[in-house]
Amino acid sequence: MPQIEHCITPDDRLTELHTAVRDGLTRHPKTLPPKWFYDARGSDLFERITTLDEYYPTRAERAILAAHSERIADTGEVGTLIELGSGSSDKTPLLLDALHATGSLRRYVPVDVSDSALRDAAERLTATYPELEITPVVADFDHGLETQNARSDGAARMVAILGGTIGNFPPEQRVALLHRLRSGLRPDDRLLIGADLVKEPARLTAAYDDAAGVTAEFNRNMLHVINRTLDANFAPAEFDHVAIWDPINQWVEMRLRSTHEQRVWINALDLSIHLADGEDIRTEISAKFHRKQLRTEFENTDFELSHWWTDPHGDYALALAIAR
Repeated sequence: MPQIEHCITPDDRLTELHTAVRDGLTRHPKTLPPKWFYDARGSDLFERITTLDEYYPTRAERAILAAHSERIADTGEVGTLIELGSGSSDKTPLLLDALHATGSLRRYVPVDVSDSALRDAAERLTATYPELEITPVVADFDHGLETQNARSDGAARMVAILGGTIGNFPPEQRVALLHRLRSGLRPDDRLLIGADLVKEPARLTAAYDDAAGVTAEFNRNMLHVINRTLDANFAPAEFDHVAIWDPINQWVEMRLRSTHEQRVWINALDLSIHLADGEDIRTEISAKFHRKQLRTEFENTDFELSHWWTDPHGDYALALAIAR
């Protein structure tokens, strides 16, 4: 079993949660970062979301990887694949198979906040690829993204951010992330990004507000996490799940809407939060993209868009950029 490297500790996570909750719930409008969806229950709920009829991104991305992984591998030798937000690494074998077939791949570095997800994925992938060095890393997009020491045998590295995760960052944070990634890469290293594309609003909002209510439970799970971790008394059932398309910013917003005026006490912060009837807490944005927009963001962060693949319906894209 590969040894897991920890770039963030439980104490680091707790300190960050304290700051996020205090800052986000004492401002107007109220916000909470989406990373706090993901305890074990949240991870399980998200895996269920990816199987829902309304949630097309996972199927679309898988279809692109199945159709084009060999072409991705043929763009040049890759010695190390670093996957940020790897989760269960469920789709990764499609890419690993193609990269491994070139004979250059030596190392896979899955990076995620979930220790248990990393352990499960590493155990499964080690059995499938016994000759591949697998180095799991507990980290998030704010800590532990350094890639300077991840080069394998002098070959190029590929950093993959799949699942449309790049869309969870507003533009200024997204550009800052790309700059940070570029600072740890060398010329000719690669960045592979999965990006959901702009389409009719009804399909976009349905993907985040399924008929079975799984996404609603996923959204409310953040309140369960805060209750358990910070000794708060949120009543999750007293919040409605809301998904809204913002045509100006071109993103879907997920919100939790208070169903009545209420006051919540957060013991660990010695903090009382007032919520008006109908007041929202924004818990996630999921930006959607056009090719021209991503090309510009890459160019502004010293990457060059090299290849662009979409699923047959044009719902989703994999963009390959080269560090300049």
